[in-house]
Amino acid sequence: MSNFGEEVPAAKKTASAPALAAIGQVVEIAGSGSQIRLDAAALSSLQSHSDPSVAMSGQVGSQVKMVVDGNWLIANVRTMRAGDAGEVIAHVDFLGEGTRDTSGTLSQFRRGVTRYPIPSSEVLPVTTDDLRAIFAASDEPHIEIGTVYPTDDIRGALYVDPMLSKHFAVLGSTGTGKSTSVALILHRISQLSPEGHIVMIDPHGEYSAAFKGCGELFNVDNLQLPYWLMNFEEHCEVLLTTHGAERQRDADILAKCLLAARTKGKDLSTLGKVTVDSPIPYLLTDLNGIIVNEMGKLDRAGDTLPFQRLKTKLDELRADPRYTFMFSGMLVSDSMGSFLAKLFRLPSHGKPISIVDVSGVPSEVTSVVVSVLARMVFDYAIWSRTEAQRPLLLVCEEAHRYVPKNETGEGQSVRRILERIAKEGRKYGVSLGLITQRPSDLAEGVLSQCGTIVSMRLNNDRDQACVRAAMPEGARGFLDAIPALRNRECIVCGEGVAIPIRVRFDDLEPEKRPASSDPSFARLWRETGDEEGIIQRTIKRWRGHGR
Repeated sequence: MSNFGEEVPAAKKTASAPALAAIGQVVEIAGSGSQIRLDAAALSSLQSHSDPSVAMSGQVGSQVKMVVDGNWLIANVRTMRAGDAGEVIAHVDFLGEGTRDTSGTLSQFRRGVTRYPIPSSEVLPVTTDDLRAIFAASDEPHIEIGTVYPTDDIRGALYVDPMLSKHFAVLGSTGTGKSTSVALILHRISQLSPEGHIVMIDPHGEYSAAFKGCGELFNVDNLQLPYWLMNFEEHCEVLLTTHGAERQRDADILAKCLLAARTKGKDLSTLGKVTVDSPIPYLLTDLNGIIVNEMGKLDRAGDTLPFQRLKTKLDELRADPRYTFMFSGMLVSDSMGSFLAKLFRLPSHGKPISIVDVSGVPSEVTSVVVSVLARMVFDYAIWSRTEAQRPLLLVCEEAHRYVPKNETGEGQSVRRILERIAKEGRKYGVSLGLITQRPSDLAEGVLSQCGTIVSMRLNNDRDQACVRAAMPEGARGFLDAIPALRNRECIVCGEGVAIPIRVRFDDLEPEKRPASSDPSFARLWRETGDEEGIIQRTIKRWRGHGR
């Protein structure tokens, strides 16, 4: 066994740099995680090394390497504690292995381990050249999102096919640069695939500013979402106001009347099997008339109450200007084809992303609107299976709103469809991107369906524990760094990367950034002037908007 600090034999030296001395040895091997013993003096001497990767080697979150059967085995340092006589005991997770040529250079890195080292094997620092070989992007389609920590020039790459085919999640507390980072990822995907098909649900109206040049922007003024696209469950969420047994009775009446409205005046022989869920246009006046007609058939006045409730709610929706984008009389024609073509970018004409700003949608129906949009994505994918495939990516910002842990209460239709996409979407070519600042509030299992996790700083212990449970074992050393990440830094692990990496995101051009920057109180509170005009214009918009 070599002593710490002893030089590696000449066969291991690279031609370009002097060989590095061993900094420790393997103590215990246990599957994915093992223990190594490091020499504290050797680690200390490395800290002034000109290579930043060597200077970091042996620290928590850094990598070390060891020789096994002519290959370099790369491990990530998870935890460290003081041992005896100036030694440091570290837990490591094995990440993968690469070929070691005659000069000692690492190449052809691959994830996974075929052979483990034996106790007393030497542990060596990892160089920037090693990291370059480890993180070198293959020929698979990929996007570069930033630089790998602690280097200045090694690019962090996300592989698009594995990332999208198995869903992804972007997590991070408020103020960590999450929105800008999401915009960066979507911009890079759009540049790689200008004929792509991406739908983004934007609850705060942040992303329209970022994609006005390369996306189609929708809001309550131009969305024109036909009410008849809603399925029966979504109709119930909008039209029913009761609970318990009364709600069930109201739902039975609505089902009967809705089916009659969908089939009224239609040639059923051309439509096939029609159900209350079929997206067949119908007139609100027809539904209203059928409700009134059914109510007229009843003998006792008491029986008319459920019909009265439905009719009153329907009249409210038709009269309320806030609902014009969905319950306008202009939405009766069969516009389903043109609506799907615009929303899904078919064809995309070089604008592959649709930003659907739901910030202007009345809060009572926001979850139903998101449910309809998400279900359109999934149902289109199912019913177009026999056609040329056009995979779709659905990105959902503030995902904890729509897929909450709580299984009761309002908005269950959107929860069910997003859970179904998470479980089954990949079979049909539907990818789901979840963005949230509260992963602990997400429904159980949804995060674990995401094959790639991009985690920015999370300040809450529950959120950190939730991410830890969803990430693979080999990323644990990186996870401990999550509370210490700077703004616009992230840990990426899972299918979209070769091995877990810590990345600093690239800066995004100002015109491509979302409108989500925090105001500077100190600067803005020094400005003054035109307060009366600001108030008058604000009140006019406020009143005119109808929210």
